[in-house]
Amino acid sequence: MSSEVFFDVDGGSLAALDHGGAGQPVLLVHGSGHNAAAWAGVVAGLVPDYRVVAVDLRGHGHSTAGSRTAEQYWRDLAVVTAALGWDRPLLVGHSTGGYAVTAVAAAGLVQPSGICVIDGLVLDDRPTAARTLAGYRTAAAADDLRRTFGYGRRFDAVQRDAWIDEQVARTATDWLNAGADPELVRAVSARSFLADADGEFVRRPTPEEIMTTTSASVDAPVYPSVDVYDLITSPMTIVLPDQGFYAHRRDEVAAIVTAAPQRHLVSISAGHNVVMTRPAELIAVLRNMVT
Repeated sequence: MSSEVFFDVDGGSLAALDHGGAGQPVLLVHGSGHNAAAWAGVVAGLVPDYRVVAVDLRGHGHSTAGSRTAEQYWRDLAVVTAALGWDRPLLVGHSTGGYAVTAVAAAGLVQPSGICVIDGLVLDDRPTAARTLAGYRTAAAADDLRRTFGYGRRFDAVQRDAWIDEQVARTATDWLNAGADPELVRAVSARSFLADADGEFVRRPTPEEIMTTTSASVDAPVYPSVDVYDLITSPMTIVLPDQGFYAHRRDEVAAIVTAAPQRHLVSISAGHNVVMTRPAELIAVLRNMVT
């Protein structure tokens, strides 16, 4: 039986779904716009053999804490693993969560048994990455996030439920969710709302959250650029979907894998949203990492 748990962090709390289980601890970290509910299909193939927790990042899901600096969201993962008393967990991250698990390991804040990065890579050098990230901190980018994903939109209860129903209804044709269970889309969509002080329901994350998390100093020791992989000493598996965000840069991904021992590249026939659309394939990858 899964239960919702909370972890105290700077500025509030992080919510998580504790799925129980025994054995190797596994921390699941979602991507931008998603939340802990996205992992339901994967969790079903891990529990009870593994000890599994799926977290809501800052500014997402039921977590009350929002980001005030660019690094808090990935540094929080060290707080969670320490609070759980875990030693050498497997860190699994999708999309933005892929960078989060990479960064917390690169910083030495968690010593994982391994990290699994699912279509969540940073392939550019620092100057190029800095220019790309600056593009997320514009009014035009904020408007695009509101229009495309509903980030930061505010609804009353009736409007919220209608928005959720709309996401479910278009699952089969949606560019991200096609192939996912519509009821999983419902669960993730529902968990993406949190009531504010005025009783309105806010679709999370907000564009302001994205602006903050993309504002890291280019001189930071750990930065979302390709050199971060030089700091990874644990085993690493990269899951690269053939229709994902980085499929066209496969050679660069392969170079990261061959740069150090105990690194593996796994190809999956899927789009970016592997977690929700191809859970069985991911389960096989994760089980292979802990055998």
